[in-house]
Amino acid sequence: MEALVFPALLAAVFYFMLIRPQRKRAAQHKQLLGSLEPGDDVVTIGGMFGTITDIGDDFVELEVSPGTPVRFGRTAIARKIVHEPTETAETSSEEGEV
Repeated sequence: MEALVFPALLAAVFYFMLIRPQRKRAAQHKQLLGSLEPGDDVVTIGGMFGTITDIGDDFVELEVSPGTPVRFGRTAIARKIVHEPTETAETSSEEGEV
């Protein structure tokens, strides 16, 4: 019985340290790919930035500079760029006044 404790413990650690996080990342990437729309700014796994102009079942066309479309496999998208509203000078000067 004691001989089974160590392998079971090792299997549990292996599952929680490797398998579970990998499945979670795969699910997040699948969700990201499902949420892509034309007009989204994205980064590919190769580090190329672009704006989505067309989406197919297995491809994404990015405009990497004005008038330069490049076609990638859909799974090549690493992340979506989220633009946060920038603080204007007027807003920051009002916050400084007390």
